[in-house]
Amino acid sequence: MYATGYCPTASDGTKLPCPKGYGALIGTATLCSLLEIGLSFTRPRMLKKLFPPLVTGPTVTLIGISLIESGFKDWAGGSGECFGRPETGNFTVCPAVGAPHALPWGSAEFIGLGFSVFATIIICERFGSPIMKSCAVVLGLLVGCIIAGATGYFSSSGIDAAPAASFIWVHTFPLRVYGPIILPLLAVYIVLMMEAIGDISATCDVSRLEVQGKLFDSRIQGGILADGMNGLLAGLFTITPMSTFAQNNGVIALTRCANRKAGYACCFFLLIMGIFSKFAAALVAIPSPVLGGMTTFLFSAVAISGIRIISTITFTRRNRFILTAAMSLGFGATLVPTWFSFVFTYSGGNKAKQGFFNAIELVCETGFALTAFVAIFLNLILPEEIEDEAESFEATTADLTEEERDRKEWDQIKHGKESVSEEGDIEKSGAGTARTGDL
Repeated sequence: MYATGYCPTASDGTKLPCPKGYGALIGTATLCSLLEIGLSFTRPRMLKKLFPPLVTGPTVTLIGISLIESGFKDWAGGSGECFGRPETGNFTVCPAVGAPHALPWGSAEFIGLGFSVFATIIICERFGSPIMKSCAVVLGLLVGCIIAGATGYFSSSGIDAAPAASFIWVHTFPLRVYGPIILPLLAVYIVLMMEAIGDISATCDVSRLEVQGKLFDSRIQGGILADGMNGLLAGLFTITPMSTFAQNNGVIALTRCANRKAGYACCFFLLIMGIFSKFAAALVAIPSPVLGGMTTFLFSAVAISGIRIISTITFTRRNRFILTAAMSLGFGATLVPTWFSFVFTYSGGNKAKQGFFNAIELVCETGFALTAFVAIFLNLILPEEIEDEAESFEATTADLTEEERDRKEWDQIKHGKESVSEEGDIEKSGAGTARTGDL
């Protein structure tokens, strides 16, 4: 927007505040959210065809892997401008120059602080009681905060500056539609939909719910609709589009709590913290290494959920090929996110064309989105081979046979226990009769 003159720039090149530009961004994002809302009404049969476990599994895995990077950066000091240890400027140390106990990114103190959280989670799992195991994440975060507070990592400046209470529409912006960013934002919402589908699949998996069938399809439809409505409301509430919170899957896997009432309680507390800003500022004040030690563990749980979904797939030659092709590009884009940045060199005045190129670049540089698109495409065009169908049938038959054997064996075990119990009762009865005869 600054390059096109839509937003003002000072004579020395300084970018000036642009409330009109921000209003255009959130206005266009609100309009584009209708795409995801519309896609949520797609027939379940079509959704099942487009997003089988062969697609959602690698997508969830790549979501977790891509998030681990941000968790590790926070663990070492922060994922902001201090990452990379710049030699000049306000971010030569993390979180910034003048912050309490500021250190260069990757310092041993930061690593140790994050490790205290990670180690506490492991200790609770090994030696803790059932309730401690369920609260391992919270206990790890608490231990990290105690150590950080005792060693002077906390800053109260953000808490002091935060207002006592606030609400939406305190500051408003003029909503407009900015044509050049329509295509990139449409691509953003498609990526958000892919992420929502992957996260919902992971949530069902860690909640021990089915990841196939009509009920699962219904959850996917509802999740996409809620994600689209979330984007619509986000624009009206003066913020940019939001994505599903993948860390929650790690929390569910670790705490074994998948009750919706817990989610409702979390929503209530989020509303309270959104209105009373002091609470939110207190959470923001938690040092990045403490959060990094916790989120790295949770993000890994998301990746493991994806691997679990992949394990439900029959590994035929066709499925192996699709997984290899999709995940090779996804891993590459995750490890080298700028690999597609220099493909399009267009610098003309056609803003719609530039927006189209930006949308393609966005998808190709987002690992899980690229994996999802490639997996969907290959799954639709590659036919099932006769050998693959036979192999799948044999695997299914073997599974059914094994289940039948297990059932029979279990019945025999139960029958054996009942026989032993009956024999014991007879022996006791006989002994009682013998004592009566002696009397």
